[in-house]
Amino acid sequence: MKRVFLFSAACLVVLALRSQQPASGSANIFLGLKKMNVLGSVLYIAAHPDDENTRLLTYLSKDKLYRTGYLSLTRGDGGQNLIGDEQGIALGLIRTQELLAARRVDGAEQFFTRAFDFGYSKTPAETFAKWDKEKILADVVWVIRKFQPDVIITRFPTTGEGGHGHHTGSAILANEAFSAAADPNRFPEQLRYVKAWQAKRILWNSFGASTQTDIFKLDVGGFNPVLGRSYGEIAAESRSQHKSQGFGVASSRGEAFEQFRTTGGTPPVQDLMDSVNTSWSRVPGAQGTERMVASLIDSFSFERPYRSVPGLIKLYTAIRQLPDGYWKTQKIAEVRTLIEQASGIWLECYASQPYVAQGDSLRLNFWVNDRAAIGIRLDGIGVETFDSSFALRLQPNRNFSFSREVSLFPATPITQPYWLQKPMREGYFDIADQMQVGQPDVEPSLTAFFRLTILNEEFLISRPVRYKFTDQVKGEQNQPLTVVPAVSVYAHPELLLLKKSEQEQKALRVQATANKVIDYNQALIQVELPADKRSGSHGKGLLNKGQSLNHDFTLKAGEFARDPVRALPSIKIDTAPVNNLALANIRYDHIPYINYFYTDWVKLVPVDLQTKGRRIGYITGAGDRVPEALEQMGYEVTLLTEKEMERVDLKSFDAVLSGVRAFNTNEWMSRYHEKLMKYVEGGGNYIVQYSQANNLRAKMGPYPFSLSSKRITDENAPVSFLVPDHPILNYPNKIGPDDFKGWVQERSIYHAGSLDANYQPILRMSDPGEQPDDGALVVSRYGKGYFTYTGLAFFRQLPSGVPGAYRLLANLIALNQKKTL
Repeated sequence: MKRVFLFSAACLVVLALRSQQPASGSANIFLGLKKMNVLGSVLYIAAHPDDENTRLLTYLSKDKLYRTGYLSLTRGDGGQNLIGDEQGIALGLIRTQELLAARRVDGAEQFFTRAFDFGYSKTPAETFAKWDKEKILADVVWVIRKFQPDVIITRFPTTGEGGHGHHTGSAILANEAFSAAADPNRFPEQLRYVKAWQAKRILWNSFGASTQTDIFKLDVGGFNPVLGRSYGEIAAESRSQHKSQGFGVASSRGEAFEQFRTTGGTPPVQDLMDSVNTSWSRVPGAQGTERMVASLIDSFSFERPYRSVPGLIKLYTAIRQLPDGYWKTQKIAEVRTLIEQASGIWLECYASQPYVAQGDSLRLNFWVNDRAAIGIRLDGIGVETFDSSFALRLQPNRNFSFSREVSLFPATPITQPYWLQKPMREGYFDIADQMQVGQPDVEPSLTAFFRLTILNEEFLISRPVRYKFTDQVKGEQNQPLTVVPAVSVYAHPELLLLKKSEQEQKALRVQATANKVIDYNQALIQVELPADKRSGSHGKGLLNKGQSLNHDFTLKAGEFARDPVRALPSIKIDTAPVNNLALANIRYDHIPYINYFYTDWVKLVPVDLQTKGRRIGYITGAGDRVPEALEQMGYEVTLLTEKEMERVDLKSFDAVLSGVRAFNTNEWMSRYHEKLMKYVEGGGNYIVQYSQANNLRAKMGPYPFSLSSKRITDENAPVSFLVPDHPILNYPNKIGPDDFKGWVQERSIYHAGSLDANYQPILRMSDPGEQPDDGALVVSRYGKGYFTYTGLAFFRQLPSGVPGAYRLLANLIALNQKKTL
């Protein structure tokens, strides 16, 4: 729970901004002034990160100056990752930050529901079976009631043309919520915080050419002379933030028409906002406000924006006297931002360390500067247990700075995304606090409050405390500060594959790392298995920050259940259980650092597995964890990047595998096609995992075939064996129906199609109600060796510990090992 500490905010103007500093510059201030006279809002609704129409959002936000929002039902957790090996929740965290980066570019706001992206679905019925339709509908209604859009726009129709079941589901939910949000009998528990709201209309932002008379068209391709960019240029930068999906796009200029079909409410004729009052006259008693804003616009100086501060404060005072309501609240927030931007004030609180443990302290650095010299008095600063009064008149453009050691409140929570604080349900995150539903990001770990007097008006301005450092290449870096538990508990490795036929045993290391100084009498490290708990004791000692206690446990096949199980690592210090959480870090240059906590369960996978061959060459692709799984199987894996492909003799490998989307991400693949084919022709074994047809960098196999968009999304779909006696199904492991049990998320994606006669399909499968497809696994002889293409989702099954996936992959690797073939 965040605190405002010792000074009261009861009579203060509170400028609670979550960014490090608000986006400034005269162009932004001028557009912000113009926006003060626009009282209209639009909410765009779709299913995933990347579904939004960034050009339309940019136009609505920066040309029409409406309050514009994008509601993505999911965080994109179930997709593929072009830039790394993160999947599931971790991928959703990346795409959340990519969406927020996109919104910082196009000016819209971002919202989410509780829905989890569980992967591709083909029908809305399949989608709603996992999402719990009523819960996600409640979230859409909640966002509508809070945002109060005049117009709602969906990316997809309710009739299925959007393809993905999530897409169609998002349109169905949006259209149902259009009516439900206005009905006080629907989700009445929300009305403690919000009121029922009826938008004027809901539109489908339709795609494809249309000559129908009921289509409303709008040119969104204009040029903004204040910003010096077209909306297509801004939109391209926004969309290109979706780097984990490979959605970098070229800028566009010139007219660009969007088309809309009305699915609820009254159709627009002249404008999206037909029959919507977007002026101050929609607020009782605000007759003079529009003139005040117009005067500020007319007198605005691009060279001296600080001259607008007195008028902005008067405007704030006038708006504050209006009756309470949605637009009063919204415009107060906007004018507060403008006051801060125009004043040029610099406020900063940062730490020189990335983490601080609960109950510990850290040194914070404070900086204040009245850069525009408008005459600002610093009255006080507070953060956590630190609170100080100053009554200091800031000198023009001179830094006032100091450092303090600040202790955290004992109850300061760890910095965990709110949607991960409780165990997830099958298709949605379990969020206890209604007010957090829709919120896009995690709360800042610590917040500093600066109390100022600007032109005789008191303000309380907040800043998130950041971790600040200087990188020799990138320069100054500002990243989130993270509150961590006293101890972090890790297990290595995260998956243990144990061959039952060999009674294989392997070591599991549990590591407890101190995040602050810990003086203990006894530390008990444990690993808890089904019906079994093992412990390792460490006697009296002192753990300094960053030091670890380790204990190795030996686990043997046959000691626990036949099926895969999970082991829980933990530690007790002086008999007291510790918050046994591990810290995960995600680092990419285009988004802020991501830190989150998880229980480091270990997957124990006992499996009847035979392997043939020893050395594997793995061509790195978009990033996956298949190489680690291969090592667990007992193979020696060499990662093949462009440099290695140039110098390595492929004959040294028993098999070569290409990583997922290697043919989409590696521009150099075409240069090594001949080398790979010679390797196969000479007796090698080359296995290609899925890539997509678009942006294909090279030819894949020795004979032609195409890549389709065919996928089997039902992870339990029946699998037929087309060639039961083929070595893939028999050597060295006999593959049967049980090997396709327990698969996760999907069977396969991006099947092979249009096969040359030299390819032999091995498996047949289909989703319910669809025609069977044979392109999930195809193989051909070429010279003395083998080429295989597979869309089977090994990249999901292996990290999830699916035994049958390991057995089948071992057979693919062994294709050239049986001498009688």
